[in-house]
Amino acid sequence: MKLKNTLNSLPLNLIDGQNIILDSIADGVFTVNKDWQITSFNRAAEKITGVPKEEAIGQLCKDVLKADICEKSCCLRATMKTGEPIVNKKVQIIDADGHRFPISISTALLRDKKGLLLGAVETFRDISVEEDLRKAIKEKYSFSDIISKNHQMLQLFDILPDIADSASTVLIEGESGTGKELFARAIHTLSARKKQPFIAVNCGALPDTLLESELFGYKAGAFTDAKKDKPGRFQLAENGTLFLDEIADITPAMQVKLLRVIQEKTFEPLGATQSVEHHVRIIVATNKRLEELVRQERFREDLFYRINVFKITLPPLRERMEDIPLLCEHFIGRFNTMQKNDISGISDEAMAVLMGYTYPGNIRELANIIERAFILCKTGLIEKKHLPESLFLVSADISPTNDISLKNMEKTYLVKALEQNSWDCLKTAKQLGIHKSTLYRKIKSLHITLPG
Repeated sequence: MKLKNTLNSLPLNLIDGQNIILDSIADGVFTVNKDWQITSFNRAAEKITGVPKEEAIGQLCKDVLKADICEKSCCLRATMKTGEPIVNKKVQIIDADGHRFPISISTALLRDKKGLLLGAVETFRDISVEEDLRKAIKEKYSFSDIISKNHQMLQLFDILPDIADSASTVLIEGESGTGKELFARAIHTLSARKKQPFIAVNCGALPDTLLESELFGYKAGAFTDAKKDKPGRFQLAENGTLFLDEIADITPAMQVKLLRVIQEKTFEPLGATQSVEHHVRIIVATNKRLEELVRQERFREDLFYRINVFKITLPPLRERMEDIPLLCEHFIGRFNTMQKNDISGISDEAMAVLMGYTYPGNIRELANIIERAFILCKTGLIEKKHLPESLFLVSADISPTNDISLKNMEKTYLVKALEQNSWDCLKTAKQLGIHKSTLYRKIKSLHITLPG
């Protein structure tokens, strides 16, 4: 704001003393008149763009910065038209050597002492290092479209390649919306079958008769409307992977048939007289606890042991709250691309609300919340007002004192992690993926008292 006020009081022909002030600023700064011609260009702008001041003065700004937004969504033009400043918008520019890199730009109107419009001012800075760091963090905490920094999830990331190398059946348990199909696809993508089909079937969505024909197919004449042979999902997934979601919802009769298919590696299409051999990797998933269903005699014990060769249990989002900022950034990037929006992030107040919610619908619900916010927010930051009111009510119930700041959320999470590791700082630091000295600094800054 000080820079804006200073520049607003400057005439277009800057005197030497004012040039010295601008040249001492680390950010690139240039001004344009109402015809978009550059009228001043500081030393940092020269360094970032590689264009000497003498060449830049008098040129159209789009010919100097060569930004990817110049033709269709110029920030300076938007500010000149609306009078509204633009703050920290990420764009790509091309320097004098032809290198493309990211910068963050801010714009404001340029007026004389009488308030008459002279043009506009733009400040910008090179954010290549920040973007490289952001990418490194994303790579560290993402695995085949699955994003997490939670220690349980990172442990799963470590063993997924080993699971993929095997041909064994995998059971994935987790609440609805935790990403079970994403894990199944990741296992398939990492396996030697990755070039073969990945076929998914929701077993809970079909009655027995339809599910049987969907899985095993049928021969012409098997029933009234069977005019010709139809391949089932097992045949379509040959040499690939078949993902059977909501396996707990199939009937006892279908459980018997599926047990034979897994055990014998063969299946019979409806109306067929001979069995067909298959070479399909089977991955099953459920949002229920199969062991409990076995005890209740609602799921066959022999089928359970056939599919429970390797079990993956996905934690619900409420147990990995540290992932919410990462997931929000991921969803914002996805919806920006899909909807051609320009959302830069989430305000601290809105993030505090998101961190205070328990997410019964898990990651799918968080994605829906961000998608809804995109309807109300077209640019800038997602604010608290863009979130569903139901989140505020739940957050208020959880925290009667309304003290849901990010700092308190971080303190609560850190204390929980320390307690899980019997207050061993080294183990806790390893679990969180941070250096021990960083953990000690956080303990001190958050005023956490260690026992003993």
